[in-house]
Amino acid sequence: MHPDNLIEIRDLSVQFDNDQRSARVVEGISFDIRRGETLALVGESGSGKSVTAHSILRLLPYPIASHPTGTVMFNGQDLLHMAEKPLRQIRGNDIAMIFQEPMTSLNPLHSIEKQINEVLGLHKGLTGKAATARTLELLELVGIPDPRQRLKALPHELSGGQRQRVMIAMALANEPQLLIADEPTTALDVTVQLKILELLKSLQQKLGMALLLITHDLNLVKRVAQRVCVMKQGCIVEQGDCEQLFSNPRHPYTRELLGAEPRGEPAATVAGEPMLEVDNLKVWFPIKKGFFKHTVGHVKAVDGIQFSLPRGQTLGIVGESGSGKSTLGLALLRLIASQGAIRFHGQPLDGLSREQVRPFRRQMQVVFQDPFGSLSPRMSVAQIVGEGLRIHGIGTPEEQEMAIIEALKEVGLDPDSRHRYPHEFSGGQRQRIAIARALVLKPALILLDEPTSALDRTVQRQVVELLRSLQVKYNLTYLFISHDLAVVKALSHQLVVIKSGQVLEQGPAAQVFADPQHPYTQQLLEAAFMA
Repeated sequence: MHPDNLIEIRDLSVQFDNDQRSARVVEGISFDIRRGETLALVGESGSGKSVTAHSILRLLPYPIASHPTGTVMFNGQDLLHMAEKPLRQIRGNDIAMIFQEPMTSLNPLHSIEKQINEVLGLHKGLTGKAATARTLELLELVGIPDPRQRLKALPHELSGGQRQRVMIAMALANEPQLLIADEPTTALDVTVQLKILELLKSLQQKLGMALLLITHDLNLVKRVAQRVCVMKQGCIVEQGDCEQLFSNPRHPYTRELLGAEPRGEPAATVAGEPMLEVDNLKVWFPIKKGFFKHTVGHVKAVDGIQFSLPRGQTLGIVGESGSGKSTLGLALLRLIASQGAIRFHGQPLDGLSREQVRPFRRQMQVVFQDPFGSLSPRMSVAQIVGEGLRIHGIGTPEEQEMAIIEALKEVGLDPDSRHRYPHEFSGGQRQRIAIARALVLKPALILLDEPTSALDRTVQRQVVELLRSLQVKYNLTYLFISHDLAVVKALSHQLVVIKSGQVLEQGPAAQVFADPQHPYTQQLLEAAFMA
């Protein structure tokens, strides 16, 4: 091994065997991770990034994944051919890992203290007060506010950013030589992303550890990485210094990734009459305490919001997690109780019963953030897309079938695939199915609640272009909820910035992006677009 290298990977291949079928998901890749550096492994979903990272510590699901072939040399030892007992000493001790979704990585039944103490007990032999003292040090190190108060907290009592910080604390408990971060900021707001990145950079310098960053977000890579490996379909198609790769990419796929940022102007539509008018909208959740559950206060999730959205336009609603964005969207569609005036096509919706609102449902559709979670795994695509037609009694079975086929064509899917099930499609294809389900009813208004946040940048761009074209073709009106300001900028005609349930800034999107007035808006834009 070269003395500067911490890890040397040579000719690594991984094959998955399932139902008598074999798929080579990593194909003979080679790269080095130098001591103290940040190496980024980038590519779209399914390119083999995570499989490569999991192979280093042999965390792949055997026997589905055949044993990786090749060599992974760490401090002169081949991890792929090491016995299980010494490998366990390296896992979490010398090489640690942070996973993409902390909520599924943390035990929901155990306190933060217990979970970090477990790591310290396994690898350092620390127990009792010594372990608790070290846990407090780690929580302070990763910037958890009031760490002593958080020791007994369960994971669901923390925000997404705080949960990710706890995962980092667990990974750093034994001061590893290499930290593998698998999409550590994908589900986080831009301001939280920036804080997590700055935290990782400062900890890396303080501890002198190497960082393997797995991501599809090239803006993130540009900020933290010294070198980059670009993966496509299990192969490394290009690798080199970060600055050189960004300024002079050689491979067509690298150029495609670099050009995948959603760009362009919102759809060129003519603003019509007001489609949706909102005045002093409030959603307050009571805080009840005591044996008799007396109301002692309220959580003001939405507090006095008002706006007017013309037909054929897109209103972007932005803010951090917990700001009230999704609650506002649900209130506008009358899916949760609210106070204040809501007028759709000039007709008041507030005060109507569930049955009275139902005729409006056909005109007001929604596309959710996670297409896999919002599509029933037991229903075929035809059943999913056609469900609204059946509920509203629109057309004969033959006419419904034709409408389903037309909707799938509109979103760029093969109509012959309508008899397949959601798990047989990629994330981008599933989101197109969700859009087709909303589109088949020919609605006037579509609520898009974080519809691209779980998608790769190249797929995001495709979905943005699809939404633009559909808006022009059918004069659709969109409510677009997101914390991804690049996508919001590419789609929105108007913009509303929300924090703690209140509007801090609103106006024409181009004007707000060009000249933000409120410090919070300036902070969001700086975090999103700073190179």
